[in-house]
Amino acid sequence: MDLTIYDRTSNGISQDQHNLVEQVLQFAAQKLNLAENTEMSVTLMNNPAIKKINAQYRGVDRATDVLSFAAEESGDESPIIMDPELAAELPTNLGDLFISMDKVVEQAKFLGHSSARELGFLVVHGFLHLNGYDHEQPADEKKMFALQREILDEYGLKR
Repeated sequence: MDLTIYDRTSNGISQDQHNLVEQVLQFAAQKLNLAENTEMSVTLMNNPAIKKINAQYRGVDRATDVLSFAAEESGDESPIIMDPELAAELPTNLGDLFISMDKVVEQAKFLGHSSARELGFLVVHGFLHLNGYDHEQPADEKKMFALQREILDEYGLKR
């Protein structure tokens, strides 16, 4: 998977944090059997920056832990007709994740686990949203959370 990670925090993220985001997302992409030419981005930021995005795009005037913006929505658009071989070569852009590193620290402390576990959890949670998983309905929540737990456990970020 072609992954771009942006550090927009005020103090900078560590190399370990950068590596964790990269590795857990590559692991999750393999778990979902995504094509190698799949693309996405992750922007790590602080509470004030994510609060602005949350207010602008969701109408919620507070900081949140993770925001997922899917690039390719399924809907009623007319399909683009092209050669199947060419279509297979075109990358699929999943979208963008925005994660508050302030919330990573706050929630890890509150939940009593490591910041690495919390960062991994938020990355996988947002990633699954970008891949069409949701937790609005109980059955969907059960499916998404089970897959989330499976990915994190197999990667080695158990609670």
